[in-house]
Amino acid sequence: MRFHAILIVSLGFLVCGTQAAERKIPDCSKIRGFNYQSAPTLGHAEHWLLYSEAETERDLDFARRLSLNQARVFVSWTAWQRDRAKFLKNLTHLVRAGHQRGIGIMPTLQYPRDISADKASWPKVREYISDLVNTVGNGKEPGLAFWDAHNEPGKARLEFARYVATVFRELDKVTPVVVGNTVEAEMEEMGADVVDVLQFHDYSANRATIRANIERAKAFAAKTGKQVINGEIGCIARVNPYDVTLEEHWRAGIGWYMWELMITHQWGRVHGIFYPDGTVRDPSIIASVLGFFRNRGREILPEVADAEGRVTTTVAEGKAWLANPNPSWEEGLDIAERAANLLEAAQLVPMYDPPTRNVELLRRGRMPNALAPPNLPALKPIMQKCIELLEPWQLPIGDSRRTRDFGWIR
Repeated sequence: MRFHAILIVSLGFLVCGTQAAERKIPDCSKIRGFNYQSAPTLGHAEHWLLYSEAETERDLDFARRLSLNQARVFVSWTAWQRDRAKFLKNLTHLVRAGHQRGIGIMPTLQYPRDISADKASWPKVREYISDLVNTVGNGKEPGLAFWDAHNEPGKARLEFARYVATVFRELDKVTPVVVGNTVEAEMEEMGADVVDVLQFHDYSANRATIRANIERAKAFAAKTGKQVINGEIGCIARVNPYDVTLEEHWRAGIGWYMWELMITHQWGRVHGIFYPDGTVRDPSIIASVLGFFRNRGREILPEVADAEGRVTTTVAEGKAWLANPNPSWEEGLDIAERAANLLEAAQLVPMYDPPTRNVELLRRGRMPNALAPPNLPALKPIMQKCIELLEPWQLPIGDSRRTRDFGWIR
């Protein structure tokens, strides 16, 4: 009996041990993620060398407000070598801060090119990986969601990326391993045998190509029995609008990570959602993150800015103000603000530089809580531009669109 009891207990430990070693792979179709670098920094090494706990927590709070649940963050070999203890402390803080907010962290590794290009040097990365795994891996920190073994290896570093992924899987028996492939075709070339979840990036410039790449990725995932995610989407300069690419990924039921949460000093001109003060570049991005998209279908009801005569009266007031040889500063600001509000509310102007911003900067100057002194020479061209943009949208008296019965429902 004693022998049987010992055998049963031993088998119990064996089963528990096996279960503990299973990789914790989430439902990747539900990933709503972002790439993350702090706004003031230039480059990923600087992000870690100038790491701020308060700033990180503030940024992750922005993400939580958008119901984002994953963060992909580049970890720097340079920062690790320069101050190993500080780097690992900062990484731990990020993982824990993310976990507290329901945001899983995917560290994405970077390596010196001279190491990845020299096969004899590959074992050097083992110490780097071991440090990371010993600090937050193997279930030690529940906020760790994935290891991204290599970002966009390309053909030249494909074999190296496979090697690194293998090392991660050897040293961490709990955390899923991925590789951030540059495009879908590279993901297939990388193969599925060294990763737990497939990953590709896509900055395609039209919906048809985005859809085709998603379908190919899903077909390859089904063939290999692995889940698939898109680790990078969204870039203004690459004709990959956030609302377009996010809509396609939402519809396809595939998890995604936008590039990127913050408007940074590195990629801020073409990527990013939030400024450090919590304001946003474009509210349509916020809507698309939450699954709401602009109506591009047949049934739309265009805005009529002059439906109640406000365009006509504002244009008349603006012209009178401009013609006055001694105009009132405060009155001019009020008219310009009304004109700017009409232009923006009816979507009559591009929002690259919102008209209301220019009016408010004149009203407040550089001091947000103090009124600026009158500056009529600066206000006049703003008024002139707003009135010129608004004037074509006036409706004649008696126009049928000047009514509260808009004819939408009969």
